[in-house]
Amino acid sequence: MNYTRDTGVMPEVYFYEPPAGTPIRSPGDDPQQVVVHDGWDRARDFSLDREGFALGDFPSSFAAWDEDAAIKARFYPEVIDFVKATTGARRVVIFDHTIRTKANAAQQTAETTTTQRAPVMLVHCDYTPNSGPLRVRQVLPDEADRLLSGRVAFYNVWKPLRRRVEEKPLAMCDVTSSTDDDFITMALRYRERDGEIYVLRHSDPHHWWYFPGMLPEHALLLKTYDSVEDGRARFLGHSAFDDPTTAPDAPARESIELRTIAFY
Repeated sequence: MNYTRDTGVMPEVYFYEPPAGTPIRSPGDDPQQVVVHDGWDRARDFSLDREGFALGDFPSSFAAWDEDAAIKARFYPEVIDFVKATTGARRVVIFDHTIRTKANAAQQTAETTTTQRAPVMLVHCDYTPNSGPLRVRQVLPDEADRLLSGRVAFYNVWKPLRRRVEEKPLAMCDVTSSTDDDFITMALRYRERDGEIYVLRHSDPHHWWYFPGMLPEHALLLKTYDSVEDGRARFLGHSAFDDPTTAPDAPARESIELRTIAFY
């Protein structure tokens, strides 16, 4: 797992070519061998509010994965219903999606902003206490004040596309095994704005889970932000990883990740 050293200097990633000589503290500079546990034996026991993730059944006949407009028009409503049923949220908004496969790595550059990307091999969480509410204001500016007065949670929905996942699966760091001190703020530098996410420093107690051989009828929910501070899971570290049991001729992983905001 590609962890990040806690040096006191904020790591950052640029999504454009920065001026020559710009000092950059890159993340993922502390790769660590870790044990990743097979979660299938207790698949129905994981909780979004405890471990920070949950596995659900999500059969779907949708197959037009190369058509962004079709994904938004026909698949988004299925995902919204799934998140509502799983979390009990009264309203769910999807604000983007990403198709991830190794085949996209060759065309991915610092300037790429498409929905086609390679798996992320970095231990991270998509939001922080600052960037979660900011994203609500960016997505729903006219309603943000009212919505942010109640509970807001961000969930990533992660789902295999056409076949079983055999290569670069997704793993989750059990929230009960991490502490607030494990999360390091990282800056995202865009031409027009800055954002931030969390990366994680390594800690021996971290307990990792994954579901080898996930099929398209499965979906993972990952909680990447929760506005409630009552002891429940708020931020989940996760990463794709190289599974040593993967066969040399395994097909490249193809998955979709949808980012959702749930309002209660």
